[in-house]
Amino acid sequence: MTKINWMEEVKKREAEIIEQTQQFLRIKSVLEERAGENAPFGEGIQQALEFLLNKGEKDGFQVKNVDGYAGHIEMGQGDDLVGVLCHVDVVPEGDGWSVEPYGAEIKDGKIFARGAIDDKGPTMAAYYAMKIVNDLELPINKRIRMIIGTDEESNWRCVDHYFEHEEMPTMGFAPDADFPLIYAEKGIADFDLVQAPTEISTTKTTILKELRSGRRYNMVPDFAQATIEHHEEENQLKSAFEKFLQDKQVSGSVSSEGNLMVLELTGVSAHGSVPQKGKNAGLLLSEFLHTQHLDDQAQQFIKYVQNYFVEDCTGDKLGVSYSDEITGSLTMNVGILSYTSDNGGKLGVNMRYPVTANSESIMSIIKEKNEPYGIKVEHFSNSKPHHVDKNHHLVKTLQHVYSAQTGEEATLLSIGGGTYARALEAGVAFGPLFPGREEVAHEKDEYMYIEDLLKATAIYAQALYELTK
Repeated sequence: MTKINWMEEVKKREAEIIEQTQQFLRIKSVLEERAGENAPFGEGIQQALEFLLNKGEKDGFQVKNVDGYAGHIEMGQGDDLVGVLCHVDVVPEGDGWSVEPYGAEIKDGKIFARGAIDDKGPTMAAYYAMKIVNDLELPINKRIRMIIGTDEESNWRCVDHYFEHEEMPTMGFAPDADFPLIYAEKGIADFDLVQAPTEISTTKTTILKELRSGRRYNMVPDFAQATIEHHEEENQLKSAFEKFLQDKQVSGSVSSEGNLMVLELTGVSAHGSVPQKGKNAGLLLSEFLHTQHLDDQAQQFIKYVQNYFVEDCTGDKLGVSYSDEITGSLTMNVGILSYTSDNGGKLGVNMRYPVTANSESIMSIIKEKNEPYGIKVEHFSNSKPHHVDKNHHLVKTLQHVYSAQTGEEATLLSIGGGTYARALEAGVAFGPLFPGREEVAHEKDEYMYIEDLLKATAIYAQALYELTK
C-alpha cells in the first residue's frame, strides 16, 4: 500500500475542519447544575454533545447518546476497542476578554474561544482523525470509539455513568493535555484536617477571633486575613507584622478598631499540583501568628500548622515525604485555612502522591501525628494514581507516531494533574499542547493555533491507524 501522507490528507479538509471547529466553539457549553431529562448538565452542554453525535451520524459512524451524560461515535470492526476520550464542557468564560469568548474569531493564525484548547479544538482534531481513517477505507481490525464526556471540568459524573453502562476500551488516549505523551499521573486526594473547639482562655493578651484563607483545595491561596483581639501595645504588634512582611517579601496591611486588629497578607497563587511555585498567604499569616501570645485554642491550632505545614509542601514535616522515578515527589497544598474562636480550625488539603506510594499508609501516619493536637481527618476523597508501563504497545506506538510526524523525540511526561486517561485501564494523555507553546486553558483569550490544530489532526489520524491496523 502507498505510504500515507497524513498531513496532506488533513490539508485537503483544512477549510472544513476550521469551519466546523468554529461552529462547535460557538456553543456555550458551560455547566448548569439542574436536573433536566436527557440534559443533566444543562442545555448548552447537551447542544454540544448533540452537535458531535449528529455530525458523526451524518458521516456514517455509529453513534449513541448515553442518557445525556455522555455519548460515543464508533467505527470499525473487531473485539478490541481503542478509545479516544474527549469532553465538550468548558469552564465559565470569566471577565477581561479582548474578543467574544464564544465568537471563535480567527486572527494571527489562532482561533480564539473558551474551549479552543480545552477541549473542543482537540476533540475536533480527533474527530477528523477518525474521519480520515474512515474516508481512506484503511484496513483496520479493531474498533475506534470517541467517548464524549460532558462533566470533565467539575465532577466526572459523565464517565462514571458512561462506564456503568458501556464497555471499557482495551486502550486509548485523551487529547486533553500535552505532547509528546503523558504516561503517568499522580494520585490526587482532598481532605480536611479539623480541630474540635475547646474553651477559650481569656488570660492571654491576644485572642484570635478569625483566620481565613483560600476557597479551593487545588489552588495556592494568594490572600489571607486574621482578626485578633489584643490587649497590648498596638504599635508593637503592627511593627512586628510589617517587619515580617518585609522579611518574607510579600505585601499586606494592618487596620484597627478599638481593641480589634485586622491583619491582611497577599501571597502568590499557583495550581495545587505545584504549590512550590506559589506563596501560600494562609500559611505565611499563620507563621506570623505563631510568634504571638495567642489564646490556648488558637495557639494549639497555629502550632499544628507551624509544625507540619509552614515552609513545607512535600509532607516532610509530617513524615510522609515520598518520591519515585515515575512521577517525582509527593506534594501537599493547604488550599483552605480557616479558624474561628467559636468553631476551632480547619485545613483543606490537596495532596498529590506518586504512583508507587500507598495512600492508606500516608493517611495512617498523618492521623497518628494529628492525635496530640486533637485534629481529625474528615471528608477524604481519593483519585488513585494512574500509570501505563513505558513499554506498553500503546505508549510505544504513540511515541513512534509523534516522532514520525514532528521529527522530534517523544519524551515521556508525568504530571500531578488528572486527565480522562485515568478513567481507562490502559490510557494516556496525548496532546494537544506542543512543547514550547503557552498554556492558556481556563484563561481569558484562550486560543489554539490553527497550525497546531491541523498538526494534531495528522498525529491523531496516524495514531488511530497504527493502533488498529
